[in-house]
Amino acid sequence: MTQADTKAAEDMVEQIEALGEKLGEARKSITARFVGQERVVELTLTALLCGGHGLLVGLPGLGKTRLVETLSTVMGMDGKRVQFTPDLMPADILGSEVLESDADGSRRFRFIEGPIFCQLLMADEINRASPRTQSALLQAMQEKTVTVAGQNRSLGSPFHVLATQNPIEQEGTYPLPEAQLDRFLVQIDINYPDRETERDILIATTGEEEAQAVEVFTGEQLLDAQRLLRRMPVGDSVVELILDLVRAFRPEEEGVSDRVKETVAWGPGPRAAQALMLAVRARALLQGRLAPSAEDVIDMAHPVLIHRMALNFAARARGDSLTALIEDTALDLTSTKAAVA
Repeated sequence: MTQADTKAAEDMVEQIEALGEKLGEARKSITARFVGQERVVELTLTALLCGGHGLLVGLPGLGKTRLVETLSTVMGMDGKRVQFTPDLMPADILGSEVLESDADGSRRFRFIEGPIFCQLLMADEINRASPRTQSALLQAMQEKTVTVAGQNRSLGSPFHVLATQNPIEQEGTYPLPEAQLDRFLVQIDINYPDRETERDILIATTGEEEAQAVEVFTGEQLLDAQRLLRRMPVGDSVVELILDLVRAFRPEEEGVSDRVKETVAWGPGPRAAQALMLAVRARALLQGRLAPSAEDVIDMAHPVLIHRMALNFAARARGDSLTALIEDTALDLTSTKAAVA
């Protein structure tokens, strides 16, 4: 290694350590308002650090809106919220052109931006909107641009979507198509808090004053963090484990287990491997480590893969669980590799 390479490596170590400290401050500020639920905070920050989007799945009243509002403040992003309803139209999100008359009598079209022109969009109850409106988000989430009246318009930078879904109430909803689910980097399940956490929530949110979140990042600093994350080294063993894990859930793949063939209708594609590669880096970064490990792959497998797979009819009839399948397969692969090594 040359002296220049050594200096570059030392600089990266310093940058990662400094970013780790800053992320610690961000987590502290977020949890001051979003009490407990450390796992939820970690996964949401993971989505932002990776430059991706998050799908928040949980019952009403578990703090999803509060979390997104707090993130907007802490990460220094311009945040907006859209309540999705069956009568919501694409123009209500993207914006539209209006005809205006000038003082001299001439007329011209002026584009009025919709709420999607922001840095952090909360799509509340996204599955309540019609497929036509849901599809309006596809281009935005993937390309960070929208097309209105034949003209491409760039969105904010950074741009992230945090969408929410109620897992119980399905009446009058339109399930997200697989193509759109695949655009979410992670699915973040928000469950009921434990008793002690709920006690802390009661005390923190029902008094005369509530804790306030403070800005820790700016939008430009978040973009710098995303670029740094992509420069983090990943060992060959971790890369191979990611590939083995993703390919292990494709029922048509040669060598997959009989359990997967009998359970899975369709498995994750290459975008899942890309998402997992980024997510394990983010987890290592959030924990102050310089490179991801096999443990990070196991931990991030469920949030990255759960919405990119589906049970077949027979498995649903048996009451099989994708969660158990993902966890068991990840552990089996890790144990097998450790035994071989």
